[in-house]
Amino acid sequence: MYVSRGSGFWGAMPPVIKNLVMINAVMLVITFLTKDFMYEKFALFYFDSPLFKPYQLVTHMFMHGGFMHLLFNMYALVIFGIALEQVWGSKKFFIYYMVTGLGAAALHSFVMYLEASAYQTAIEAGNMAAVAAAQNLERLNLTPTVGASGAVYGVLLAYGMLFPNNRLQLLFPPVALKAKWFVMIFAAIELYMGFSNTGGNVAHFAHLGGMLFGYLLIIHWKRNNKMYF
Repeated sequence: MYVSRGSGFWGAMPPVIKNLVMINAVMLVITFLTKDFMYEKFALFYFDSPLFKPYQLVTHMFMHGGFMHLLFNMYALVIFGIALEQVWGSKKFFIYYMVTGLGAAALHSFVMYLEASAYQTAIEAGNMAAVAAAQNLERLNLTPTVGASGAVYGVLLAYGMLFPNNRLQLLFPPVALKAKWFVMIFAAIELYMGFSNTGGNVAHFAHLGGMLFGYLLIIHWKRNNKMYF
């Protein structure tokens, strides 16, 4: 159990969340200063891309595409993560955060593999779609993925499982929902947008991966009586 020893909101923030916010903010500043260098080296690329490095599975979680991307992710992390770190303790919360982040990367990479395989099949068939498939495969290999969203969605899932009846006030629409319904709605939206291929450059299956691995980890802890120690 974490006990606050600081004063004010920032001082009272538990250590893992505080450090995650600071690291992500610093990484964004460095990205602004170095431009494409950070994306080329530390964003996550498809595992068959010449730009892929294994360490990117971790480093991409601490990078963002811009200030608003960072703001939304860190806001959600703080809002939902503080209660989790307080009840779990810093070590368990950090383990959970990293597992969900890596899980998000795993599912996202698997979906990219399925997509790349479909492009490769079209290329080998040599039909009229081969040229477009080759272009799409090249685009996939050169597209970086960044953001803490997968881990943040895992945090959202955990909040909904641990505090299912806590009421959350939405800004739009202006209604209050229990946390469990809030989580289910967000999961359904991500699932729909992932399969319908809508939502622009958002990695919807990474979000779902964070929630899936978070769910599996919580179920594992519950079954082994390790939920709170």
